[in-house]
Order: sequence, then structure tokens, then C-alpha cells
Amino acid sequence: MPETSTGAGQDRRAGADSARISAFLDALWMERGLSDNTLAAYRSDLEGFARWLARHSDAADLGRAHRADIMAYLAARVAAGASRRTSARLLSSLRRFYRYQLRQGAMREDPTARVEAPRPDRPLPGALTEAEVERLLDAPDSTTVLGRRDRCMLEVLYATGLRVSELVGLAFEQVNRRQGVVRVTGKGGRDRLVPLGEAAQDALDDYLRDDRPALARGRVDPAVFITARGRGMTRQAFWYRLRDHARAAGIRKPLSPHTLRHSFATHLLNHGADLRVVQMLLGHSDLSTTQVYTHVARARLQALHAEHHPRG
Repeated sequence: MPETSTGAGQDRRAGADSARISAFLDALWMERGLSDNTLAAYRSDLEGFARWLARHSDAADLGRAHRADIMAYLAARVAAGASRRTSARLLSSLRRFYRYQLRQGAMREDPTARVEAPRPDRPLPGALTEAEVERLLDAPDSTTVLGRRDRCMLEVLYATGLRVSELVGLAFEQVNRRQGVVRVTGKGGRDRLVPLGEAAQDALDDYLRDDRPALARGRVDPAVFITARGRGMTRQAFWYRLRDHARAAGIRKPLSPHTLRHSFATHLLNHGADLRVVQMLLGHSDLSTTQVYTHVARARLQALHAEHHPRG
């Protein structure tokens, strides 16, 4: 008899949850006209939570869940391998469902009201190894004007960590060759001074003395880096050149226009640079933006330790 009674109770709870979910999805479809796939995703999220409640909570059904149930469920999902992005989406589904229950008068309190959504995972920036950077820098054909220009752009980009837009927009007035620095106006109109380093400065001196005049052919353009037509380089044109040079260097990993910027930051940290110095050089207003690079640097250091330490 107890088993029969328990089974009947579970059936009633499942029936009540199914009815609530269906009513919510019908209302959602009428209000927002969501696609079948989106509605199916909502149903899956809610049914998953209902099944978890049946096994792990004293709540009789979805309509009696508490804040502690929501938090425990999210924690269980994370422990099972769910990403922060998935958890945030799940909480959004539950929040919308319970706000609907409040509007309908089916509940007095929203159990999701004081539950904070986890921040989405921030993807780690892709970076080249130091050996890959060396191959990339050597890839342009140094016997041609365009090859030497590209080599100079790559040297400057890797030495300074500029954004690609900052590199192609670099004007003569921003370069102080005597002091070996460039003045960059980044996001939010913030200026910063970034040292060039010896290799980049030598490449820039050679380019400005010999190669840029050959490309300009008497045309006047404020941009330091110009095309074969004597006009300022665009982000898209440089990206195509970078991609071709990476292919020639045998680099098969995915590249982005900011790959050398990411490599600049990661390699500085690998060699002991202070995080706030890297923040200043990159032009980040918030240190937390720069901290993502510490994960990349830490992974590299752990790999080096494992490879070279006798007990690694």
C-alpha cells in the first residue's frame, strides 16, 4: 500500500507540473510568438528542474519550490559539468516561469528573485607560442617592399600589443622615434604611451627611411602604414596579410585580428611582468579585463613545470 500511495502522489505532482509548464508555454507563445525550438528548450529546462525536485526536495511540485531549491539545483548542474553560460540560461528559464506564476496569482513569492545569474565564461584569448611568433615574423618576404612593410607591422604589433585598429590608424604624430615610444588613443579616448622595443624600432626606422617613400610615391597620407597605392592600410587588408603570413609560417591554430595582442600580453606575464603594467600597456580600464591573460600564462607555466621539473 505505501508504494501505491507514493506512486499516486508522484503522478499527481508530475501532472500538476506538466499542466503548469504547458500553460506557461502557451502564454509565452501567444505573447512573444517564440519558435518551436525555443519553446522546447524552455520545456526541457523546466521538466529537468521538476525531475530534480522530485528526487531531492521536499517541495511537492514546481509551484512550491524555494530559493534554496533553485540554488541547490544550479550547484548540482555546475558540479555535473554545466558551464556558467548554460547555468545562466537555465536560471533565465526558471525566472521567466516563476514571474509568470506570480502574474497569474499561483504563487506569492518568486524563488528566483534573489538568485544571481552566474557570469558567462569568458573565453581565453588565443595566443601564439614564442616560437610561433618568431616564425610569423620571419614569414614576410624581406626582398620586397610589401614584405618589409608587413614585417615592420608585425614587429610593432607584437612589441606594443596595440589593437589592429590602433596599428592601422597610427599617424606620424603619434610616433616618437627619439624616445622609442608610440602614443595611442584607445577606447574611451584614453591616451597611453607604449615602448616600441629595439627590434620594432629598428624595423620601423628602416621602413620609414626606405620602404614607405617607395610606397607613397609622393602621395601625402597621415598614416604610418600604407598600401601599394599610397593610402592608409585597412583592418581587413592587414588581416588578410596576417592570415597569409601565418599560413606560410606553418601556423595552423585559429587566428584572430588580435592574436599578436594576446600573445604580447601572455608572453609578458610568462616572463614576470606585473599585471598592472600589462593593463596599462594594453589600455584596459579595468584590471579584471587583463586578468584573463593570467589563466593563459599560468597554463603555460604549469606545462613548463611538468616538462622540466624532475617531479613534474
